[in-house]
Amino acid sequence: MEKTIEKIMSILAEEIVPAEGCTEPIAIAYAASKLTSVLGNVPEKIDAYLSGNIIKNVKSVKIPNSNGMVGIEASVAMGAILGECERELMVISHVDTSRLPEVQKFLDDNRINVFLNDSDVKLYIRLEGTCGNDTASVEIQNYHTNITKITKNGEEVKGCLCDDCTSADVMTDRTFLTVELIHDLAKNIDLSLIEPVFKQVIDYNTAIAKEGLSNYYGLSIGKLMKEGMEEGVYGNDVRNNMASFASAGSDARMNGCSLPVMTTSGSGNQGMTCSLPVIKFCEMKNIPYEQLIRGLFFSHMTTIHIKSNIGRLSAYCGAVCASGGVAGAISFLSGFSPAQIDSAIETTLATLSGVVCDGAKSSCATKIASGVAAAFDGYYAASKNRKFEFGEGIVGRNIESTIKNVGTLGQVGMKITDDVILDIMIKNK
Repeated sequence: MEKTIEKIMSILAEEIVPAEGCTEPIAIAYAASKLTSVLGNVPEKIDAYLSGNIIKNVKSVKIPNSNGMVGIEASVAMGAILGECERELMVISHVDTSRLPEVQKFLDDNRINVFLNDSDVKLYIRLEGTCGNDTASVEIQNYHTNITKITKNGEEVKGCLCDDCTSADVMTDRTFLTVELIHDLAKNIDLSLIEPVFKQVIDYNTAIAKEGLSNYYGLSIGKLMKEGMEEGVYGNDVRNNMASFASAGSDARMNGCSLPVMTTSGSGNQGMTCSLPVIKFCEMKNIPYEQLIRGLFFSHMTTIHIKSNIGRLSAYCGAVCASGGVAGAISFLSGFSPAQIDSAIETTLATLSGVVCDGAKSSCATKIASGVAAAFDGYYAASKNRKFEFGEGIVGRNIESTIKNVGTLGQVGMKITDDVILDIMIKNK
């Protein structure tokens, strides 16, 4: 068990990290900032070679601290000119806004070219830049800060300036994870091991949710739901408060709010989805702090488990995975049996299995609201011992086979869907 806990702590350290802004544009900004560091100056010209999923998730989302800039070119320019690569996913969290005109001029001068990289790697970024007689490139694969190659003047560089280049195989193995193991660990793991990271999750993610409830961002579904509850349009119940709180964080994040969040599985939206509803549930049910921490552990680890079967980026909406984690966590916190917890997760996944990812943007928040509502429905159905049966759609013989079916659906079944979504988005210019 000691080795298992060591692996779990490594997974938490890898997966739950702070980020300011949507992680895909921030990953591009990180690569661009690294490119500037390698060259020693801001590149005069940059060519960006990106996977379709990166293009999809950057096209429509606002970049923090940019005064409302949107898109790939803006992400590159912000990172190259104002980024601090040693901050990784916080790369543009401390920008000198007086220099934003430099970013705009860089864009106006058309110094950035964007190309679709034709490969099977879903998360792929390669930036090539020139400065005087020097050339350089930075390549990221599979994970948002996983730099796999740096070159300068045609030669590969190691340990370049900000931090060491990482390898393509950097993540702790997750294949040993099961819902049963996660349940056992959530009950028994030493609280002092997990409390620091989940205290940060509570602080960061609650702050941006409150911001989203206080001000209008994009469609503002979280704030609108809260107003609807006050007006009597929505019931002021646990289900709606959970959905409102979670979606408000996404409203703010997808529309340029500069507050950082704690991410999960490379996604701020997933990090907020598997934390904020659990926080609100515990608040409204008067569940003690220690149990909240254990519930957050359950929701995050279940989300990581489900998401690991799908991959970092796909046409399968990540909020669905996180909603499954929420269903399991609030069932765990309510003292449900293992079978009831499994069925709550399973019902949520079976309900939401067709939700597609069409890029990071305002509608992520509405999908989160729908996902959290479905998670609560799965939880309530489980409380009455109601569940879907084996063979109904993607429902497998047990929770692990259902999760594997979700992985197959996301990785294999939705590959063409992903291509079609990208084609539609590229044509929507």
